[in-house]
Amino acid sequence: MDIASIIGLIAGIALMVFGIAFDQQSMSWMWGNLTNFFDIPSILITFGGSFTTLITMEPSLKAYAGKLASFGLILKPLPSNEVETIRTIIDLSNVARKEGLLALEEAANGVEDEFLKKGILLIVDGTDPELVRSILETELNCIEDRHNDVIGFWDKLGAMGPAWGMIGTLIGLINMLKSLNDPESIGPNMAVALVTTFYGSVLANWICIPVVNKLKSRNGGEVMMKEVMVEGLLSIQAGENPRVIEEKLKSFLSPSSRADFNGNEGGEVNG
Repeated sequence: MDIASIIGLIAGIALMVFGIAFDQQSMSWMWGNLTNFFDIPSILITFGGSFTTLITMEPSLKAYAGKLASFGLILKPLPSNEVETIRTIIDLSNVARKEGLLALEEAANGVEDEFLKKGILLIVDGTDPELVRSILETELNCIEDRHNDVIGFWDKLGAMGPAWGMIGTLIGLINMLKSLNDPESIGPNMAVALVTTFYGSVLANWICIPVVNKLKSRNGGEVMMKEVMVEGLLSIQAGENPRVIEEKLKSFLSPSSRADFNGNEGGEVNG
């Protein structure tokens, strides 16, 4: 589990509850205040309106459900990292240098990443280096497009929340103005007017914006790892020295990751 995402989500709702329920003057908890922020019409207007609008935007219910399920991605840790990817490529370069490119076919059986495995097999088949780069970059672009499509879903949901909150505010205000001669209706209608705006802001800022930025960060990390794979594989195909390949790929790493890599060298690099 991604502890940072879980802590952020739990801490966000906990601080909101604290702000609502804790009375600073009496220094005591006023749990009854929480009921002031629960309004079924406001929930239906804000959340119902936001999510149903996105159903209309998506090509199918299956696509909609899949993108909605992508929320779970922010709760999962990344399966790999740049340092391990570079070490794997250096190990492959040592195999190719000692036993030839054809020996990589057997080494590919132990590679879990399908993108890297595909690149290895292209090299083993003797594919032209420019064609290898073209094939892998095309697949990388398609992966990034799919990621951006999912990110766009949450971005649109973040925009829908405040918009539908404003619609709920207008509904509440219209009903309130229509019933000014009935004092008992003013309170409930004003509650709908204000709580819908609150719900819209919570949906956008507690859920959607964090999800969008988390997915963007993960997309950037995955794209960078695959760019490392492309450069590493083409370097292996060109017959470059493993030490040279290592130095080239380390340029993708941050200073802290380079220090970690240098402190835990993996595989042979001499040839």
